[in-house]
Amino acid sequence: MTETISIFIGVVVLLGSLLSLVTTIGLIRLPDVYCRSHAASKSATLGVLFILIAALMHFWFEDGYFSARLVLGIIFVFVTAPVAGHLITRAAYYTNVPLWENSVQDDLKTKEKPETVSEMKNS
Repeated sequence: MTETISIFIGVVVLLGSLLSLVTTIGLIRLPDVYCRSHAASKSATLGVLFILIAALMHFWFEDGYFSARLVLGIIFVFVTAPVAGHLITRAAYYTNVPLWENSVQDDLKTKEKPETVSEMKNS
């Protein structure tokens, strides 16, 4: 493996680590569950994806081995993490978890909230 490829893989790993650090800071510092969910679902997904892509590139260039497991892991994280963040935020909103009072505008306040699980599935 050439030095250029090793440096590139190292930069991708560092970028993924920095995004994971931003996620951690966001989870600690942000004021409510909605903002925290945004930090967890966006930057954590990108951080994990960068690290998995760097691992895939390392095995491919170092050993000539293309890992289907890493590709499946990348696809799984890319699909499930944003959807889970959205569903957690939606469940928090429908169970009346309070919004941060200082600067958040609730555009859904006038919309009727579903009373049952079956109504929630239909909305």
